[in-house]
Amino acid sequence: MTASPGSESNRLTRRRFVQATGAASAAGLTSVSGCLGGGGGGGGGGLDEIRVAYMPIYPDMQYFIMQEEDYFSELDVGVSSEKFSDGPSIVQASAKGDFDVMMFGVVPAMIVMDKGIPSKITAANIQNAMEILAHDDFAALWEKHGNDAFAKFEEREGRKFQFGTFPPGSVPDILLRYWLTEEVGVEPGRDVEITPLGGAGPVRQSLLAGKIDGTSIMEPVPTVIEVKDAPYQSIAWAGDFMPGQPAAVTLMHDRLRKENREVAKAFVEQHQRATDFTKSNPDAAAADASAVIGESSLPVETARKAMDARASDFITDPHKITDGAKIFSRYAADAGKISEPLSNDAMFDFGVYDNL
Repeated sequence: MTASPGSESNRLTRRRFVQATGAASAAGLTSVSGCLGGGGGGGGGGLDEIRVAYMPIYPDMQYFIMQEEDYFSELDVGVSSEKFSDGPSIVQASAKGDFDVMMFGVVPAMIVMDKGIPSKITAANIQNAMEILAHDDFAALWEKHGNDAFAKFEEREGRKFQFGTFPPGSVPDILLRYWLTEEVGVEPGRDVEITPLGGAGPVRQSLLAGKIDGTSIMEPVPTVIEVKDAPYQSIAWAGDFMPGQPAAVTLMHDRLRKENREVAKAFVEQHQRATDFTKSNPDAAAADASAVIGESSLPVETARKAMDARASDFITDPHKITDGAKIFSRYAADAGKISEPLSNDAMFDFGVYDNL
């Protein structure tokens, strides 16, 4: 299932002008045209258009900036994009081979590659993106008892601590299970409960309603919880226990990364430009994120506050997430999401980034 394209900001960019004139519109698609006059894709080896699948999640910040700041017009091919509500939907759509670029979680990217769809990761979008949040009452136990806090909680409450997060095998789920088993020494299902809640929206609602004891989640949810003064706080951050933790990535189909190498390189150049923009223009980056995600879901003020969070560690360099990717690949295989762990050689094409 796909969601409708993201809302527009007030700035009149070349992309919006093209849309307004009807020259580049299609049902369910947001068309983002590049240099339209160059036949044959301007050195693109016959590729006239890049089709991008993305999710309206904070870790896809580079997409928001490339769209809203009109970076796509720097490419010698047109760009059309489609918004999806979750990673599995992109995985399903990718089976048709329709998309040249997919910007979503590293685990769905692994699933696409495991299915034999010819593609590799050419850029990371973010690292160290996950926070482990817990209710303030448990945080006090955690501070006093450390890893024994979950047992103390069960003694006190007469039930197991309940985490609520994304579905099994997702990035937040795998990160949580890794932290519990490898760092804390407790067993999910035996010592704590993990309840699948869906996406960021259901997790946020459950936290605001006090229906769960804790979660593993990325920005901007921790910032939303803080702004709403909900009684939860971070007790662990991925950057401390898994430096270089992968989250969202940019996956490229082989017809782009191999057969149209210069176009692939140009796309990653704009990706790096967008990453730099997050650091040099955080106010504008926050406005771009709010415009694409929707101001009702993510007000500009909240988006801006989240830009300063430690979990908003936006990057492009794929080398930075290789250690974490190996861990995630092993856990994804254990969860049955992929048939076997993938090597970094199987997952990454570093050459596109390295040759910038």
